[in-house]
Amino acid sequence: MSQSIEISRELLNIGAVSVQPNDPFTWTSGLKSPIYCDNRITMSFPEVRSKVIKAFVKLIKEYYPQVQVIAGTATAGIPHAAWIAQEMNLPMVYIRSSAKQHGKGKQIEGIFEPGAKMVIIEDLISTGSSVINALQEAEKEGAHVLGVAAIFTYELPISYYAFNELQVDLKTITNYTDLIEVALQAGVIKNEDINRLKQWKNDPKSWQ
Repeated sequence: MSQSIEISRELLNIGAVSVQPNDPFTWTSGLKSPIYCDNRITMSFPEVRSKVIKAFVKLIKEYYPQVQVIAGTATAGIPHAAWIAQEMNLPMVYIRSSAKQHGKGKQIEGIFEPGAKMVIIEDLISTGSSVINALQEAEKEGAHVLGVAAIFTYELPISYYAFNELQVDLKTITNYTDLIEVALQAGVIKNEDINRLKQWKNDPKSWQ
């Protein structure tokens, strides 16, 4: 069993991911989706949390061996970034979506040296816009961002375009394709649902 399949199975088992092709969810943006992912739930399951962190560490050591600082996106990326940084004995910072309106007005909490090689941790990639904003802020403050690592990606074309356009490297532990395979094996969805699920991934805005 691949690591991606294993983590997808764990996410499905604990309810971090729900798949409902015939009773879609509505995202904050208003977009209809057959899938909803809330990886924050992994915090409450130590065994699953441990597997996710080990997968993150393995990924980072393989693709970003020069990393010097781990950054988490606020808020969902923060706990995972903290556990990864602890496991790898590295400094950790976190990046807000916008600067504080009080105190020193910081957007990044924590300290890193100018030019420090950074990996940004996100729990979930949908359009990619929030983590790209975090990355741009980190670079503005002097970080050398090696890439972004996330638990899960919906594999939406808009996210691939955004990362490719900015030449940002993205690695994820698991993905929509593997999650759908696991959901089918578990009987959560049926064979006749697969085409609709693929249609959503390819063009979510026109999906009904």
